[in-house]
Parts: sequence; structure tokens; C-alpha cells
Amino acid sequence: MKKFLMTAVLGMFALAGFSQVKWDARLGVNFSNLTGDGDTKALTGFTLGVGMDYGFNESWSLQSGLMFTSKGCKEKDAYKARPIYLDIPILAAYKFNISDNTKFVINAGPYLAFGLGGKVKYDGGGDDKCFGDDGWDMKRFDLGIQYGIGLELSDRYLINLTGQNGFIDVADGGDAKNMSFAIGVGYRF
Repeated sequence: MKKFLMTAVLGMFALAGFSQVKWDARLGVNFSNLTGDGDTKALTGFTLGVGMDYGFNESWSLQSGLMFTSKGCKEKDAYKARPIYLDIPILAAYKFNISDNTKFVINAGPYLAFGLGGKVKYDGGGDDKCFGDDGWDMKRFDLGIQYGIGLELSDRYLINLTGQNGFIDVADGGDAKNMSFAIGVGYRF
């Protein structure tokens, strides 16, 4: 897993030598839950990181990034589970002008996520780790689809609405998968 992550990071920096690559910083709020588990409710979290946009032409580009994202869920009068992931989306994006300084963006593609940490806090007191044998023993790897829409204002400011649906159960023996929606802003360098 470390080799793959290092390869992905180095690949993104290798693309930086091309003039079509644009970098940005992003920040947002997300609402996450687990699908397949009817008792849980959405939990508010954060997303923070850097993004990359490699333009093939005026309309099509490849978008990726490294995003620190909190996901999870809560169950009333029981617990709040808040795992932290490093998300790496690999998205195809289509852009078109809606005015002189504004582009509308539609993107979709797979994402990879690696569990970094997080805690489960119980309403009665106490907590556990999300990942590891001495906690909830959630799976550290997640894979799914990401999709979104957004605006690029003056080629500097970004506004995004993003959704993710995981394909992998978060724990062995369950049927719960990550699902989240995020609203974010960004600044392109």
C-alpha cells in the first residue's frame, strides 16, 4: 500500500512539468453515512487537500488530488464513528463556458481511500480506534465512485458539489459501505 501511495504522489508531481497542469487547494464540509445500515444517521465532517487538473484541451481534463476526509456515521444514543481517510480521486472532467469568466464542470471516476485513523466515541463515555485489532477493526482500504459538479470562476476560484459511493464493506461480515456528499471551495494557483 505504501508503494502504491508513493507511486501516485510521484506520478502527480511528474505531471507538474507539463504546462497543462494546474494545482489548487481545497476545503469543504461533508455529510457521510454508511449504506446498508438502516440505523445510522449522517455525520458532518471535513475535507481538505490539494487538487490537480491536467487539461487535454479546453473541454476535457483529468482531475486528481490528495484529500484528507473524515467519513463515518452516528447512531442516536449509542456512538459516533469518525474515520479519517486519504482520498485519491481519478476523475474525467468535462468543462464548458456559461459566461466569459465562468465554466461549469462535470466530473466522475473512481476514488481510492486509505484509512489513516479516527475514533469511535460512545455516548456513555469512552472511545475506540476505527482501524486496528484493538478497536472497531474497520478495513483501511476503500474503493468507490466519485462524481460531482462545480464552477470555475475566473480560472482561480472553485466551487464543488461532490458525491462518493464506496464499493467495499467497511468491516468484515457487514454490508455497510461509505457514502458521502461534500460542498467545497478551492483556490487555483
